[in-house]
Amino acid sequence: MAHFALVEHGLVTQVIVATPLHIMGLNNSEDWIQTSYNAHGGQHSQGKPLRKNYAGVGYTYDRVRDAFIPPQPFASWILNETTCLWDSPVPMPTDGKPYTWNESSGTWTTAI
Repeated sequence: MAHFALVEHGLVTQVIVATPLHIMGLNNSEDWIQTSYNAHGGQHSQGKPLRKNYAGVGYTYDRVRDAFIPPQPFASWILNETTCLWDSPVPMPTDGKPYTWNESSGTWTTAI
């Protein structure tokens, strides 16, 4: 069994567990792209990452990069070409406090 994402017009609309043989038997089998829940940011806990990131509904599948890309969380965030994840324009502080991104000010804020 493996995980497959249904990609319609470049967007993931469904993720299922199935056998490759089952997927090959579907009329739209070319729209099902295999994904791995062990892949994140171009890393894989057990070896070579498959398509950079595990697919999720609403993700984009980029055929050129052969990568699943999550939705952009904020307009100011920039796609990291290596990980195919979104980076904030300002790194989040690493002092252990909980932070949230404030898009209007372009800064990380904390309630503490």
